[in-house]
Amino acid sequence: MRFKVEKVIANHKVVAHGGIFSSGIGNDSNLLDFSSNVNPLGFPSKVRDAFKNLSQISVYPDPNSNELRTYLQKYTAIPKNQIIVGNGATEIIYNYCNAFLRKQKVLIPIPTFGEYESAAKLNGAILYYFKTMNLNENLSEFQDMIPKKNCIFLCNPNNPTGILIKRKNMLKILESAHDKSTMIFLDECFIELVPAGNESVISYLKEFDNLFILRSLTKSFGLAGLRIGYGLGNKKMIEILQKIKIPWNVSGIAQKSSIKALSDKLHLPKTLNLVRNESKFLINSISKIKGFTCYNSDTNFILIKSKIKSNQVQDKLLKKNILIRNCKTFRGLDNNFIRIAVRTHKENIKLLEALREL
Repeated sequence: MRFKVEKVIANHKVVAHGGIFSSGIGNDSNLLDFSSNVNPLGFPSKVRDAFKNLSQISVYPDPNSNELRTYLQKYTAIPKNQIIVGNGATEIIYNYCNAFLRKQKVLIPIPTFGEYESAAKLNGAILYYFKTMNLNENLSEFQDMIPKKNCIFLCNPNNPTGILIKRKNMLKILESAHDKSTMIFLDECFIELVPAGNESVISYLKEFDNLFILRSLTKSFGLAGLRIGYGLGNKKMIEILQKIKIPWNVSGIAQKSSIKALSDKLHLPKTLNLVRNESKFLINSISKIKGFTCYNSDTNFILIKSKIKSNQVQDKLLKKNILIRNCKTFRGLDNNFIRIAVRTHKENIKLLEALREL
């Protein structure tokens, strides 16, 4: 039987990611995963309470995640009708592109998270790239490239570089895009894991109706296995996204777990303290190892340039039950870059010992 498939779908390439299943050796409990940038302390202890009443497994979940959105309203100070919840942040990326980017021009700074490009391409978008390792240093050039009446994607802090666009610079980009009637998809999934302070532009949603902000409980609250993300935008934008999302897209367990996580007021401060100390420790220590150069990072992961090919570093570390992210799959990077997550001090020491032995 022959299937008629659009060329863009037939030629689609799945984006590579980190995580234990990317290693090829499955869910090995002995594997120390530095490839996933999740909270190094894991999930808040309160999340366990969501699993005490397992009778909810037999009940269809709230299709609109109303209770969770109420909690997110308190957490973000953004009205409930301006919040959408997704099965992970990635679902929201794809729904956004499906709703708003049909054959639009899209500008993406690279290197960055690959799903923006993937989702935009699937909807026939015409992509343009801006190569930079630190957008703060190329701000005016980037502003000049912003297309009129189209869209730009930004990741802040950026994955995989770890660089944070300062709020004053982000506001310049927002103003330029607004003047050109261009939409901004701003991924702030790691911004809660920036120890230096809050540089989010959530409070500017009222001022910029072209702005959409993506957040995730995967990174900040360690809920990667439950798949929870949320988006913030103007009321009309959220109404459209609510219409096209699949029914019951977020499980009841995931919704309850997210509410419990958001109610824990101590988890993020503890995490930020760990990230602040361990990031400095890792950068200082790895920079002293011959053949490795660390990029300064504002968040819970570090990009490293390696004289040893990245696939070789990954293979050698896997033999020691340590998984790092090979960054050759990021557009704009080559086979000389790896990325590591900031983990606990004991785990970080194991990584350092392994790197020294390479």
